Amino acid sequence: MRAGEKERLGVIRMITAAIKQREVDERITLDDAQVTSVLEKMIKQRREAVAQFEAGQRADLVAKENGEIAVLQGYLPQQLSAAELDALIAEAIASTGASSVKDMGKVMGMIKGKAQGRADMAQVGAKIKAKLGG
Repeated sequence: MRAGEKERLGVIRMITAAIKQREVDERITLDDAQVTSVLEKMIKQRREAVAQFEAGQRADLVAKENGEIAVLQGYLPQQLSAAELDALIAEAIASTGASSVKDMGKVMGMIKGKAQGRADMAQVGAKIKAKLGG
């Protein structure tokens, strides 16, 4: 607040509101993993909004949403690098014995626990599909 970063303050207030809303709705206290899932959901919503705003040629709203995404990502754990992600996928494919796209669920299940909050699961799914020949 003192730095005068009104956009960042607004995003932080949205984060706390979303966390409190989920705690009230479910009558629980969120742990770190659940807070991370709330943040990931918020980022996903903003990415979808960016796609819609780009289609509508609203550059001002695209810039606003991208700014919010940048602030939200600052509160997530350090993202996996491409090499680390590829190694994790290769390890999961080898350990599950996956050979086709039909086995993608097994591989995703194994990776989800290790990469949750540290990688975009949509991108992980696309990489797995490519490696399994989909």
